[in-house]
This record gives sequence, structure tokens and C-alpha cells, in this order.
Amino acid sequence: MLYPEQGDWTVDEYLDLPGNRLVEYTNGRLEFLPMPTPAHQWIVGILLSLLQRFAYPRLGLALHALPIRLGPRMFRMPDIVFMLKKNKANMGKQYWVGADLVMEVVSPGKRSRERDLVSKRKEYAHAGIAEYWIIEPKVHRITVLHLKEKSYVQVGVFKKGGQAESRLLPGFVVDVDAVFADWKA
Repeated sequence: MLYPEQGDWTVDEYLDLPGNRLVEYTNGRLEFLPMPTPAHQWIVGILLSLLQRFAYPRLGLALHALPIRLGPRMFRMPDIVFMLKKNKANMGKQYWVGADLVMEVVSPGKRSRERDLVSKRKEYAHAGIAEYWIIEPKVHRITVLHLKEKSYVQVGVFKKGGQAESRLLPGFVVDVDAVFADWKA
């Protein structure tokens, strides 16, 4: 099968890619994400489990690695996405239109850090996502950002011994040490 050149992909062609993929789409270009490590998946699993137990079915739904549409020609695939029950009309069968909260576990490498700490921060704010959690395994840090007007303000930077707290979901608290516990244990 012949695929379009970078820059020529349409939304439909992106959505028709076969199989389970780690690919994001921006303005006709595909961006291939790094394969998650076991430690990365462990952290995602812990956070997803905590968020699902806290929020479902009363408040909303949390899923992992689901494409979300941020604009007419932009799809991202956060590690964890959450949608409030009141916004369930935005939950499509193939992708969601935006989200209320997203979490990204930063993969190793300069490009991944730049994408999660800078590019996605701007894109998620522009798309109106109310809360963005950035989880940095290398330094055992969770940064919680909350949307104010059209940009994010820092709710807090939570480190060893701390508890990350959501502003969007009052009462949702995550023990930082538990998130970064040795996944092999």
C-alpha cells in the first residue's frame, strides 16, 4: 500500500491507519511516538487505575492512549485522557473531541521532553483542555497545570513525599511516591 508524503495526509487517512498505533497527526504530517518502556506503562497503569476508581461512573470516564482531536487538522494521543460526564457528547467511537484532563508521562529524550513540556502544553491549552498533568519519571516529579483563560497556570510541582492534587476533580489526590515505586516490586 502506498501512503501519502509527509504533509499530504488527510484526517481520514490518518484515522484509517491499520492496527494499534502510536502515531499523532498535525497539519498533514504523522509524528511517530516512542515505544513506551515497561516503567512508562506501569506509571500510566497506576495513574489510570487511580483516576478510574475516583471518577467512574459518577464523574466521568478515563482511558489511555486514545486519539483526541484538538483542531481540524490535529490529533494527539495522550497517555491518559479524561472526560467529564457532562461532556460525553464529545466522546466519539473512534476518537474524542478534546478532553477535560490529560496526562502525559514524559519519555526519555530531548524530542519527547520538548513535545510534552512545550508543544503539547500550548496545543492542549489552545484546545481548551482544563487540566494537564506532566509526569516526569526521571526526576520523580508531577506537574499539575490548570487552564486560566487561554494558557496554563501551575497548580503545583509535586515531588517525593508530596501529593499531586487536581483542581478539576476536587478530592482526586495522587501520592507521588506510589506513582514512582519500583515497578518490578
